Amino acid sequence: MEFLEKVVLVTGGGSGIGKAAAIAFAAQGADVVVADLNEKGSSEVVEEIKSKEGNAVFIKTDVSNHDQVKHLMDESINIFGQIDVALNNAGIGGNGTHKTAKTELDDWDKVIAVNQTGVFYCMKEELKHMMERKSGVIINTASIAGLKGLANALPYVASKHAVVGMTKTASMEYAKHGIRINALCPVFTPTNLFTPELYGPLTEKFRTRIPMKRFGDVSEMADAMMWLASDKAGFITGHALPVDGGMCAF
Repeated sequence: MEFLEKVVLVTGGGSGIGKAAAIAFAAQGADVVVADLNEKGSSEVVEEIKSKEGNAVFIKTDVSNHDQVKHLMDESINIFGQIDVALNNAGIGGNGTHKTAKTELDDWDKVIAVNQTGVFYCMKEELKHMMERKSGVIINTASIAGLKGLANALPYVASKHAVVGMTKTASMEYAKHGIRINALCPVFTPTNLFTPELYGPLTEKFRTRIPMKRFGDVSEMADAMMWLASDKAGFITGHALPVDGGMCAF
C-alpha cells in the first residue's frame, strides 16, 4: 500500500473530488482526516472508509475561518501525530451567471473567502507543521479556470488564478525544506458544484469545448492527486497540473 502509515488531510472531503480522494488514499493505507461543513456527507465518507477496513475521522471545518483551520490542524495532529499530505480541496462555485459589472458583492466575498483565503489559511497552518518535520506534500485544488478565462464567473476565476499563484509562490519558498506544493486544475467534472441540471443547455456547450468530448470523473482527479502526492512525483513542485481532456491545449 503506497500510503501506509501516512496521514492525509482532505478539506472538502464530504463530497465530489474530495470524497473520491479520501476514499482512494484510504484504500492505499492512509489514515484520513475528512474536513468539511457537510456533516452528513463527511460521516458517510468516514463510514465507507471504515467499512473497507480503513481509518478515517471527520472534523467539521469552515476553511474561511482561521480559528477553525487552526483547530483542524491541532486536532488532526492530536489524533494521528502528523500530517504527511494535505489536499486543500474545499471550494464553492458562486453564482456563475453574472458578467463582471453585475457580479454581486456578497458573491465575490463568499467565493474569495472559501476558495482563496481558505487555501491560504490551510497552507499557513500546514506549513508550520511540515517545516518542523522537514517533509510534506500539499496539493491545492484549483481549476482550468485558474489557467484560462471563464465568462460569467469572475469571483471563481479570480479565486482559482489566486490558488495557482499561491501554489507557485509557496513552492519556491519551501522546496529546499523538503516540502512539495502543487495545484490540480480539473476540467468540468460532475459534482455537487457542476451538474447538467444546474447549467441546462450550456452543459453540451461545455462538453464540446473539451477535445476528448467528455467531462472529467472524480476518480481521475483523485488518481492525479495520488500521483502528485507519491514518490513518483518526487521532483515535481510548483506545477499547476491540468486534468482536462486537452482543453488547455488551445
